[in-house]
Amino acid sequence: MRKTGSRLTVFFEEPFWVGICEREFEGRYEACKITFGAEPKDYEIYDFILKNYNRLRFSPSLEVSPITERRINPKRMQRDIEKHLQDNGVGTKAQQALKLQQEQVKSERKSRSREQREAEKERQFELRQERRKEKHRGH
Repeated sequence: MRKTGSRLTVFFEEPFWVGICEREFEGRYEACKITFGAEPKDYEIYDFILKNYNRLRFSPSLEVSPITERRINPKRMQRDIEKHLQDNGVGTKAQQALKLQQEQVKSERKSRSREQREAEKERQFELRQERRKEKHRGH
């Protein structure tokens, strides 16, 4: 039986409210950063997730240990829930996944801009060649 899990953490990161959406399935871990403007209400977050979950760009997958199922004492579970509610910030796995995504986007942007730059050089070269031909046609 496969276990999956997901979590959305919303916190204030100057000057915006940010959400970190984490998902874990089949031993793989992925994270996505969502930037909200003003402080979002619960129903706004729920609506956003329902409408835009398929469009979220998650980081490349990281290998993690599988989720284990075990019975937890209800009092301990309540303490863990309280601890998670008090905990502000992002876990290290999420930071690693987001960093990996950031580097991937950076390399894509670099290659795209390099291609554009080379295409512009090629276009300028073609224009120069055309002008030279135009000059010689008059004689």
